[in-house]
Amino acid sequence: MPKPIWGVVRGTVFFMTSPKSGNSCAVKTVIVPAAGLGTRFLPATKTVPKELLPVVDTPGIELIAEEAAQLGATRLAVITAPKKQEVLDHFNRFPELEATLESRGKKDQLAKVVRAAELIQPVSVVQETPLGLGHAVGLAESVLDDDEDVVAVMLPDDLVLPMGVVEKMVEVRRQLGGSVLCAFDVPREDVYNYGVFDIEECDYDGPYQVKSVKGMVEKPAVEDAPSTFVATGRYLLDCAIFDALRRITPGAGGELQLTDAIALLIDEGHPVHILVHDGKRHDLGNPGGYIPAVVDFGLSDPTYGPHLKKVLRTILEEHGA
Repeated sequence: MPKPIWGVVRGTVFFMTSPKSGNSCAVKTVIVPAAGLGTRFLPATKTVPKELLPVVDTPGIELIAEEAAQLGATRLAVITAPKKQEVLDHFNRFPELEATLESRGKKDQLAKVVRAAELIQPVSVVQETPLGLGHAVGLAESVLDDDEDVVAVMLPDDLVLPMGVVEKMVEVRRQLGGSVLCAFDVPREDVYNYGVFDIEECDYDGPYQVKSVKGMVEKPAVEDAPSTFVATGRYLLDCAIFDALRRITPGAGGELQLTDAIALLIDEGHPVHILVHDGKRHDLGNPGGYIPAVVDFGLSDPTYGPHLKKVLRTILEEHGA
């Protein structure tokens, strides 16, 4: 397992089929949809892909790669737009830079530079036209091996802490089969911001909070929400999802929705469960979520944390907070 760095291990950062087929739980491939334009970060994302924006000094896509590597995956299927290959370039080696750092004795910086290339093997999957999350996930089928019966999907906008939730989801699949989705329990007044699960109790014997999924409602009114369990960006999907994606109907704008394919699996009797994560989540997909993530990671960093705490106190006083 790759050696973790501070940003993932310290402080608050911490760093379908039948149950029979679900017994094979090794995840080889993690799918990372990263073809979006990053419009909420304009003008910065005119030239820098959103996934390369740093959480302190580590791009979000590298944090996802670390999570995938810790899971034991060997392939990172990165769904990118035709003119967005810089995301994959981050995983290349940079011999001149590495040689310069080594000659200057900058061992810590050198380790950070080579780290991404040593985490996991990235594979580029180009999405020519943005046709929804379901379409993006479906494209990754082309890079899978014939013996793969399960894939993980990690949305780079979602930083789920502490890392390791998909490993727990693998344990649930091993017992219950099918697909397992990550969920958070949020205050009822906040459910309108999320996709909300319609759930029921299930026959699960294990250490986690697990529910069976009957359906899902996207951003419901508070009074119409079937529960307070909401979706976040971690999915462990039986490879039956790819057949379901081929059979669903595109919605508005011609987009294929992953939730529609999951709903089809449920309708056809495939087991789908949620694991309710007891950690926290940062939304790297918009400045309002990205800024707290950087502060959180920064406070946990042994180099920057002590000074940042002092500066934040001063800033808060200046703003009367």
